[in-house]
Amino acid sequence: MKQYTFHYGRGTKSFSLDESKVIKEVDMPAVKPLTDIKQAVLDAIYHPIGQKPINEIIKPGDTVTFICNDPTRVANSFDFMPVLVNEMNRLGVPDENMQIVFSLGTHRLMTQEEMAEGVGKEVAGRLRMYNSDCNVPSDFEYFGTTSRFTPVLINKHICHSDHVILTGTIVHHYFSGYGGGRKAVLPGCAAMETVRHNHSFMMDPNAGLGRTTGNPVYEDQMEGVALWAKGRSVILFNAILDAEHRFLKMFAGDYIEAHHEACKFVDEVYGVKIPAQADITIASCGGYPKDINVYQMQKTMDNAVLATKQGGVVILLADCEEGSGSKVLEETCRTLKTADAIEAKLRDCFLIGANKAYAITRLTKKAHFILVTGLDRQLAKDMLFDGAVDTVEEALELAKQYVGDDVRYILMPTGSLTVPLYRPE
Repeated sequence: MKQYTFHYGRGTKSFSLDESKVIKEVDMPAVKPLTDIKQAVLDAIYHPIGQKPINEIIKPGDTVTFICNDPTRVANSFDFMPVLVNEMNRLGVPDENMQIVFSLGTHRLMTQEEMAEGVGKEVAGRLRMYNSDCNVPSDFEYFGTTSRFTPVLINKHICHSDHVILTGTIVHHYFSGYGGGRKAVLPGCAAMETVRHNHSFMMDPNAGLGRTTGNPVYEDQMEGVALWAKGRSVILFNAILDAEHRFLKMFAGDYIEAHHEACKFVDEVYGVKIPAQADITIASCGGYPKDINVYQMQKTMDNAVLATKQGGVVILLADCEEGSGSKVLEETCRTLKTADAIEAKLRDCFLIGANKAYAITRLTKKAHFILVTGLDRQLAKDMLFDGAVDTVEEALELAKQYVGDDVRYILMPTGSLTVPLYRPE
């Protein structure tokens, strides 16, 4: 027997398995993390992709808006934001000419303390900071309508600066292909109606993880951001992290070209080939904040299913210290009760929050999900999970009713990041 320790919330969970029964432990390939963060940031912005170096773009007295991630996405903004801000100073942009907008999408508002934690206390004390609140119509300006009839309403705080710098990290996304890039603007700084209409395309079969060409969600986002970006100076700064939240590589430049190159790197470091699918997949989201709530946990569910046989079991370690993350998600599951009813309702009337209920429950048709979690047990049942327990050992015992005793495992210690790739002969 071998002991394994996976991240869980702000701590860990340990369990033991017969090592001979483990098909594969899905880990990122070894990539040496960056050691000199400041130099890496400067290298990226002075040697950008598809764009002039930063000193040929930024002029003394210019105004600059930074878009930064919300707390549900690990970005380590506190490491690179001081470097970017100080470099702006060196290029002649004073603190009073800069501001930060947090791209919340439809997520809850951040507190001042969370903002300061996100970008670092020094930067927070120097620059104006704003939440992009999708529910305040007066905060948004209209830039037209996409060919798919999405109204493009973008937060006014990112519409009147000389330059807008899109920051954040890139991972695979289960229906828009990849995070990062244009997502800082749409959905990040878009109005609720814009996000709702764009995200309704997630039900299209071409909307999927790692897919851009032909993906209606991605293409609609790109078209919407292009309407906003026309005639505007937009600069990308995106990073890729490893499972320990260390920087692996930084990309800067044109928000389309640089993002495209960064996504190639994401495929290299996060995509992991597996020789076979498992009867039982044991997956951790990777701990806090990836398992802060069910809303975020769902992304690990999508990855874990790829490693699991049809009708198999996914044991998912997710603390969910903030519960579901969405009252609409809870109510949708509670009232409609089945995956089919949720899908039918959403196709009839697409609603943010209810879309997450669909994203979660559609996966229960592929595998049984048993949570190792702090989530309320009745709530877990309402969301159609097959069990909610305190330990992996309890989950393994519960799994026997679905797959028996003679089973093989795949382990995913960083399930929110790694994407199992199975190609049957």
